[in-house]
Formats: sequence, structure tokens, C-alpha cells
Amino acid sequence: MKSSLQGMRTLAAGAAAGAMTAFWGVQALAQDLMGQPTPKGIALQPAAAPLKHDAIFFHDAILMPIITIITLFVAALLIWVIVRYNARANPVPAKFSHNTTIEVIWTLVPVLILVFIAIFSFRLLFTYHDMPRPDLTVKAVGYQWYWGYEYPDHEVGEFISNMLPEEEARAAGVPYLLAANEPMVVPVGKTVRVLVTAADVIHSFAMPAFGLKTDAIPGRVNETWFTAEKEGVYYGQCSELCGVDHAYMPIEIRVVSQAEFDAWVASKGGNPAGLAASTEAEATAPAVEQTATDAAATEGVTEDAAVSPPPETAAPAAAAAAN
Repeated sequence: MKSSLQGMRTLAAGAAAGAMTAFWGVQALAQDLMGQPTPKGIALQPAAAPLKHDAIFFHDAILMPIITIITLFVAALLIWVIVRYNARANPVPAKFSHNTTIEVIWTLVPVLILVFIAIFSFRLLFTYHDMPRPDLTVKAVGYQWYWGYEYPDHEVGEFISNMLPEEEARAAGVPYLLAANEPMVVPVGKTVRVLVTAADVIHSFAMPAFGLKTDAIPGRVNETWFTAEKEGVYYGQCSELCGVDHAYMPIEIRVVSQAEFDAWVASKGGNPAGLAASTEAEATAPAVEQTATDAAATEGVTEDAAVSPPPETAAPAAAAAAN
């Protein structure tokens, strides 16, 4: 009896701990910070891009309910077996060792659960893979231990992004170990293609608010994308163990308006209208070339007509000369 009461106290304590965790979890969720980790937070970072919205739906609406149901079912099953089939409650054990129906059920049900999860998992993978037409391209190169960014569409050469020292970060009121001296700058609402590679060892380009995590591998270029939904500053880090200073290569992405982005590109010596200009030139080049060809052909026909008289004019002139 004493053992039973002790078990009930343990279960009550566990339930109280779970309730407190849920309460504080809801409190933390209500105060989640955008673009950076939330102290004592237990949920995923708030979404600031379509990919992260899809990832949060997959986690919260698909995985968590399934995991919760399975966990509660297994816990209840264990408690039932412990109470019903212990040595005191069941002194004479059964002689059978198989049950065909149960074995079929516990084989098929996990398979069906995995197939159901796979449907949403593949859909999310295809969303990551099927990038819309990009508005600009950024090349991100991982080094030991910092990042280099280049904007080939806007003729901005590579610049280096290092972590801000602690004193500067504290003075600026930005998170230490996450803020960088040269952030990646992108315009809001534009599809950004990120080409990710590395110069030495394997790194990982991770930005939680956008749902990004792509390995940076030497000698290989991986591709990912995002569309920032709102202006602001977003923080990430290298997420691959890459050496002694792995913890000191943050990723900072600053999302600004188009006008601010154009001004930033100009300050870097680039061409703000580089992508638009090149796209327009490619679109108009065939028409211009065809117009030039038609003009040249017309000019050639005119010159031939001026040099050689028409046949009906040349024939009487030749007859007169013969007479």
C-alpha cells in the first residue's frame, strides 16, 4: 500500500511538472523574439519566410501530435502491463508467446504512420527544392572561421563578415556571438538565391527564422533560397562542427527596403540595377539585332537598285548602242 501511494505521488509530481512546463512554455511563446533565440523558449523561432512557415506547420501540426499520441499510448501501455501483469497480481504466467492479430497490428500501424508523415515530409522537401525565379543571388563562402559574401548580379565583390567583439556588441545592444560587423543585406519581399560553399572544411549556413540549413562543402556549390517577409535583423550561425572557433562565425542578415538596398549596393561599389539591366538587355538584344539586320538588308537592296538600272530600262539602251 505504501508503495502504491508513493507511486501516485510520483505521478502527481510528474503531472504538476508537466503543467508548469506547459505554462512557462506558453509564456515564452507569447514573448518570442523575431530573428534570434528567446531566453527559456521551447518552440521554434517565429517564421519570417515562407519556408519556415511550412516547416513550423510540419512540426507543430504533423509531428508533434503524432509523437504525443505515441508517447502517451506507450506510457499507458507500460503502466497497464506493470499493474496488471506484475508477480503479485499475476502469480501464474500465461503459457502462450505469440498473438498473430497483435503482431500484424504493430507491424502495419507504424508503417501507415510513417507513410502519412512521408506525404507531408516530401511536400516540404519539394518546397525547398522548387525555388521561384530569383530576384538576386548571394554567394556565401564559409572560412575558418568567418563568412564571405558576394553579390554577382550586382557586381559587389566578396566582403568578409566577422563576429563583433563582445565590447562592441554590448555597446550596440546586439546579441553577442550572433552579431557581425558586415551583415548580408537583402531587400524585403524579394526571392534571394544563396549559393553556399566553403574554402577549407565543411561548414553549414543556418538561419532559423528563414528555415535554412545548408551545408557548405569545399569544391561543391549547394543552393538554397528564401523570401524575407518583413524588414529587420535576423541571426544565425554555422551549424557544422568546423574547428576550434566554430562558435564564433555568426550569420547576420539585414532585411531592408528596396531603396535602402540600392543605396547599400552603391556604397559597396556595385551596380544597383545590375540584374534588371542585364535582364532587360538580354530581352531586347534579339529585337535590336533583328532590326539592324533588316536595316542592312534594306540598305543593300537600295544600293543595288541605284547601281544597276531596271531590266526594261537597260534593254532599249543596249539596242540603241547596237544601231
